[in-house]
Amino acid sequence: MQVIKEWFKRNLSDPQVVILTVFLLVGSFIVLYMGRILAPVLASVVIAYLLEGIVRALENRKVPRIVAVMLVFGVFMAFLVLALLVLVPMLIRQIGQIVQQLPKMIQWAQMEMTQLPERYPEFVSMEQVNGLIDTLYREQRQWATRVVSISVASVRHVILTIVYLVLMPLMVFFFLKDKTKITTWISNLLPEDRRLTEEVWHDVDRQIGNYIRGKFWEILIVWVVSTATFTYFGLPFAMLIGFFVGLSVLIPYIGATIMTLPVALFAYFEFGWSATFFYIVIAYLIIQLLDGNLLAPLLLSGVVNLHPIAVIVSVLVFGGIWGFWGVFFAIPLATLVQAVLRAWPRKPRSEPPAPEPLPA
Repeated sequence: MQVIKEWFKRNLSDPQVVILTVFLLVGSFIVLYMGRILAPVLASVVIAYLLEGIVRALENRKVPRIVAVMLVFGVFMAFLVLALLVLVPMLIRQIGQIVQQLPKMIQWAQMEMTQLPERYPEFVSMEQVNGLIDTLYREQRQWATRVVSISVASVRHVILTIVYLVLMPLMVFFFLKDKTKITTWISNLLPEDRRLTEEVWHDVDRQIGNYIRGKFWEILIVWVVSTATFTYFGLPFAMLIGFFVGLSVLIPYIGATIMTLPVALFAYFEFGWSATFFYIVIAYLIIQLLDGNLLAPLLLSGVVNLHPIAVIVSVLVFGGIWGFWGVFFAIPLATLVQAVLRAWPRKPRSEPPAPEPLPA
């Protein structure tokens, strides 16, 4: 207990530590209790981070900031319109096709499972297969119920989506245009003596900006390459599967492992135990290998490297707290924790006493 008291006395007596602690607590409160309400704002901040690197690159080429912001924002809006008119309808159409194919796929899975006791009687019994089939039936009924509930609430979601599509581009534009004014306004709310907070903020700001931009390009490249590969081999729903393969890079180590099963199942459902099946699985593994060992290190070279255990723990912890967004921001949040621990003042260690000279 005395050790804890001394730690609090030593750290909380430092105004820098108090300011940083209050800043972190306020930020955590906003995200925890107002994250759902402020979701469009947080998403706009993420997009602004993504575009800020391009704006800064144009500024380095002597382009006025307002002109750079207008050019980058125009390209962003063109990409958004293209996504809404082309990419999103394609993904929705393929989701509808999967929903239509789902009963057939479940029936095929049942037929395959009923043959397992004959092929591997020492490992699988008919009772186990029947229990698994009953579980599939229950899951199918629950899934159908969820689909109906989602369709009933779809009108509200459509309205919210339209509102977000109007508000978010506006917020992105003003975040880019008035970045200096916004950061100055926020800094004026903080005490003048805030060196420790600024040190942590500059480190995290650089890391998160690099992370978001690098992850965007990584997702896009993996999505395009995966879709092209699956299309070449004739895999159905190539665009949708490639999209989820691209999103899987958001969860290092875990995402690639999770997506292996859907890719293999769709390939087996379409081609069976054929050469094409193995070609698709091998191609997917090669894509993941190149992404993990070449693409990700190249795009994320400006981000502080974290140990794989730290990455997995951060995904589990922040994902358990904030769900999808916790998984999405697991690496930036882990970087924040690392920056705080690195900048946190430590009591200097006293030099060990010099050894006494040995008697002659």
